[in-house]
Amino acid sequence: MDGDGSSESPIETKKAKSKTPRKPKETILKQKSPAEFFAENKNIAGFDNPGKSLYTTVRELVENSLDSAESISELPVVEITIEEIGKSKFNSMIGLVDRERVDAALYDDYETEKAREKRLAKEARAQEMQAKNAALGKKVKDTPASKAIKGRGEASFYRVTCKDNGKGMPHDDIPNMFGRVLSGTKYGLKQTRGKFGLGAKMALIWSKMSTGLPIEITSSMKNQNYVSFCRLDIDIHKNIPHVHLHEKRENKEHWRGAEIQVVIEGNWTTYRSKILHYMRQMAVITPYAQFLFKFVSDAPEYAYVSISFQLLPPKTTVHNHLIQTVLFGSKNVSIRFARRTDVMPPIPMETKHHPSSVDLLLIKRLIAETSKQNLLQFLQHEFVNISKSYAERLIGEMGPDFGSKMTVKSLTSQQLVRIHQLLRQAKFDDPSGHCLSPAGEYNLRLGIIKELHPDMVATYSGSAQVFEGHPFIVEAGVSVGGKNVKQGLNIFRFANRIPLLFEQGADVVTRTAHKRINWSSYKINQMQDKIGVFVSIVSTKIPFKGTGKEYIGDDITEIASAVKYAIQQCCVQLKSKIVKKMHAREQQERKRNLSRYIPDASGAVYNVLKEMTQLHASKKIRYGDDDAELLSKVSENLITKETLCEKLSKHVEQVYSLALCVKVS
Repeated sequence: MDGDGSSESPIETKKAKSKTPRKPKETILKQKSPAEFFAENKNIAGFDNPGKSLYTTVRELVENSLDSAESISELPVVEITIEEIGKSKFNSMIGLVDRERVDAALYDDYETEKAREKRLAKEARAQEMQAKNAALGKKVKDTPASKAIKGRGEASFYRVTCKDNGKGMPHDDIPNMFGRVLSGTKYGLKQTRGKFGLGAKMALIWSKMSTGLPIEITSSMKNQNYVSFCRLDIDIHKNIPHVHLHEKRENKEHWRGAEIQVVIEGNWTTYRSKILHYMRQMAVITPYAQFLFKFVSDAPEYAYVSISFQLLPPKTTVHNHLIQTVLFGSKNVSIRFARRTDVMPPIPMETKHHPSSVDLLLIKRLIAETSKQNLLQFLQHEFVNISKSYAERLIGEMGPDFGSKMTVKSLTSQQLVRIHQLLRQAKFDDPSGHCLSPAGEYNLRLGIIKELHPDMVATYSGSAQVFEGHPFIVEAGVSVGGKNVKQGLNIFRFANRIPLLFEQGADVVTRTAHKRINWSSYKINQMQDKIGVFVSIVSTKIPFKGTGKEYIGDDITEIASAVKYAIQQCCVQLKSKIVKKMHAREQQERKRNLSRYIPDASGAVYNVLKEMTQLHASKKIRYGDDDAELLSKVSENLITKETLCEKLSKHVEQVYSLALCVKVS
């Protein structure tokens, strides 16, 4: 008991202390690095699942290689190899010893004996039905080989290697170029294939998440007597590279370029067609590049040659009666997309911002980075389409607080807002398209012909137009017929010379081709003809929808109108060709119909001449000198049925050849 008369037991004191409120975890401030954010939201960069991750890795590496070669005006040579890695090989790569399963029922792919018998019985019935259809003469599809049930935990691994002849990378910059997210050289206002500084870095993050193996980079620049080799991974939480090995090696072959190798989890089976389709479209839009694509696998691929079976009595073990003949084949793929031309598009040029496209943050950044001292110089040199006289007029419009000689660094926040408001409201000339690098009609036409072999093709390249202060150019090609082209509309979309394969339905090109073009008015059958629609859009800012950068919405009126006009111009050219072709076909049909009756007509005329000859010889009818001479030739067999047939054939040929020439001219 204390002097004040109060008493408190140790237990009560402990309870009182335990009631002291603790700070909930939700209120603790946390931070995430950019690498950690993209690792948790990998679908933003196109790494939705193992199959899509394999496709996106190939895409990013190929596009980096093209950018690297084009930046030094070198005709690109890109070799891309996907090597399938078996489970045992992968385990040895990471230093893990293979272990046989002990408790089979523990695994997701475990199949009970009853379920196995049920599956095999179902397969036997399918084979029976196939044999019956074959006996009835119906078309029979090859039955694929039975595959073991694949559990969720069993993954497939691939080594992706991309080698190019580009400019290479500086030795000291390699770790940060691959091991630090949101770092790159493409952040200026310029037409580029990539913008986010992700690319190969996301492949490295996916590799770290799925395999734990580092990425390997080999690089050498022009006139460099060594090759840089770097093996690294990334510290996700700190967004910094973790370098395993970084060294210089002897460059005996004087090689220049880069080779990147990464091991990731993937799914070749489901994304095989997408990857090959991507390579084919890349060959269309860059016919000046040479691509060599390889898929290498040690695993055999099974295919049935013949299958025999017999009907089973009830409760009979199926596999004892199912006899299969199997052919072992290879899954390996090797495709070479040859270069068709040496003509390359010009290198895209970096440009300055258009006044109408800037926001308040951009103005602040430009002021922080500018080397100009006063406001007049800043407006004149940091933006396009602002001359000295126009800058003076703008400053005069800003009010008495502004002057041409005022220091740009001394502008207050309120003054910056006033500048921003005026730039949004004032009228400026549209930016030119000189900074852009479209593929060009020549390259687009060559690419279409090289890969599709169409019956006819038309191309169009529009002039530069503008949306939100950014210049853009739309190029289009429309083909009819071709190899490996399906009936109906086949849409091929490109943005800054990158093929877009996903989310096609909502794209401005797809909607325009399906809903805004009256194909029948151009003598094209939308349902039956094999139509290829190729549209390429280049700009300093591609207005992609969604995070995946896979489609362009049709809500931007300027782009939608330009796409429609470009496709229509191609259709106008094709209509002229189709009409000429139709006329030629009609003329050929008329000629063929006339030629069909030439023997009968010749025979009838000859019989008349023979009868006239006999009448003339018997002096029953007298003919003039010209007619008499003709009948004389008939009687002497100088004019025969064959002679008349030949003369008529020549005449028909001359008439329709002349008609065709007149029509074409």
